[in-house]
Amino acid sequence: MADSTPEQLRFPPVAGFSVRADFDGGAMSSDFGPMLLRGVDRQISLISRMAAAIHDRRHPSYIDHTLPDLLAQRIFQIACGYEDGNDANSLRHDPMFKLAVERKPLDPDQALASAPTLSRLENAVTTRDLYRLAQAFVEQFIASYASAPDIIVLDMDHSEDITHGQQELALFNSHYGNHCYLPLFLFEGLSGKFITAALRPGKRPTGKENAMIIKRVLKMIRARWPDTRILMRGDAHFANAELMQLSCEDPHLDFIFGLTSNAALSRIAKPFIDHARQQHQTCCLNAARLHQCPPQSTRTYHDVDYRAGSWPQAFRTVMKAEIMGKGDNPRYVVTSLEEVAPEMLYKEIYCARGQDENYIKAIKNDLASDRTSNHSFIANHLRLFLSCAAYVLHHTLRTEILKDTELKHAQPSTVIIKLFKLAVRVVQYKDRIKLHLPSSCAVKSILHRVTEILYLIKPPPLPC
Repeated sequence: MADSTPEQLRFPPVAGFSVRADFDGGAMSSDFGPMLLRGVDRQISLISRMAAAIHDRRHPSYIDHTLPDLLAQRIFQIACGYEDGNDANSLRHDPMFKLAVERKPLDPDQALASAPTLSRLENAVTTRDLYRLAQAFVEQFIASYASAPDIIVLDMDHSEDITHGQQELALFNSHYGNHCYLPLFLFEGLSGKFITAALRPGKRPTGKENAMIIKRVLKMIRARWPDTRILMRGDAHFANAELMQLSCEDPHLDFIFGLTSNAALSRIAKPFIDHARQQHQTCCLNAARLHQCPPQSTRTYHDVDYRAGSWPQAFRTVMKAEIMGKGDNPRYVVTSLEEVAPEMLYKEIYCARGQDENYIKAIKNDLASDRTSNHSFIANHLRLFLSCAAYVLHHTLRTEILKDTELKHAQPSTVIIKLFKLAVRVVQYKDRIKLHLPSSCAVKSILHRVTEILYLIKPPPLPC
C-alpha cells in the first residue's frame, strides 16, 4: 500500500538527536567487489571458458539470461560471500552485481536471474558438461603461465564434505564418522594455483581411480609442456602402485607420497627408533644436569630398504625416526627422487604439502565449496566447480593485482571484508554511470591501484 508506514530501524538518541534508519536509500549497494571480479575475469576469461564447456540446451526463444551471465552472477556472488543460491532473489536487483554482468544498474527490466533460474542451471548440466568443465580449469591453469615453467608440484588431497540430507552418493565414512562426500582437489604446490577438482562419493578412493584422474590431467599438461618436470605430491592415500607406475612411463615425472606404517616397516625401522630413543634419553639427561628444559623431541632421518609387493619396482623409502615425550612417532615417505638427502626430502619437500590444506580451507571455509545440499550429485558437482572458479578469481586478484599491497597474503575472507564490502551509491546519467564510495574509505590507495591495473591493461582474446 502506498500510504503504509515504511519499515524503520530505531536507535537510541545521540547528542540530543533521535536516530532512525530506513531502506529508501535508492540505488545503493553494500558490495563493490563485483566490479573488481569483473576486471579480473576480463583479464583471464575464466567465465567464457567455463560457458564454452557447458552445452546450453535451452530454446533460444525463451532465454532471458545467457549462460555466461548466469555463471558470472553465481560465481561473483560466491566470491563476495553469498554462498546460498537463494541470495539471488535479492541480489538480482543489486546495481553493482547488475553492472558487473554488464546490465544497466537502474533499469528494473534488466534484473539478474532469480534463485529458481540458477537452480535449473545446476540441475541441467550433464556428466559430459562436468568433464569439459574439469578440462577447462586445467586449460585455465596452463594459460596462467606466460611460458612453460621448469617445474611444477602437483599437490593432491581429499577433503571431507559433510552431508546432512539425502544427497546422492553421500556415503558413511568410518574415518571421519560422518556421511559425506570426499572431493579431490589438485593445486600447484609452489604457487597455490588451482588446477582442477572432482566431487567424489564418501568412500576412500582406490589407486585405479586416483590414477585415472591424475593421468588425464597429466596428459593435458604434457601436451603443452613436454619438458616441464612434474612432481606429484600427496599423503598416504596416494601411495598406490597405479600412480607410481606413471612415473615409470614419463622421464620428467616424479612423486613423493606418505606411506602408512605396517609390520614390515616397523621391523625395518626398529634399529633406527632404538638409536633415536637413546639420543633422546641422553639429551634429556644432559638438560636435567644443566637445569634446562628437556627437548620436546629427537628426530633422525634415514633411507630404509623396503618394497611393497604391489609396487611395480623398488622405490626409495625415507623414514623419520622421531621420539617425543608421549612416545615413538615414526613417519615414512616413498619417492622416485634419488638426489635429495633424506632430511631435506622429508622436511623441505614432503612437509611443504601441508600448504595444500590452506588452499582447500580457503575454498571450503571462505568460498563454501561444501555447500553441496542439492539432492543431485551432478548439481552438487557444479556447485563445487562454481566455488573453485571463485577461488581462481580471488587467487589471481591477490597474486597478480594485490601482490605489492598489504593484502598480498590475505585469505579470500579478508579480501571480501576489506576490499569487497564497501558501500556504493550508483548514479546513472544519460551517457555515464558514477559510483560514489565513502569519503572515509580506508583502502582508497589499494582500490586506485587495482582499478588502474584491471581496466587499463588490454584483456587477452577470448578462448576458442
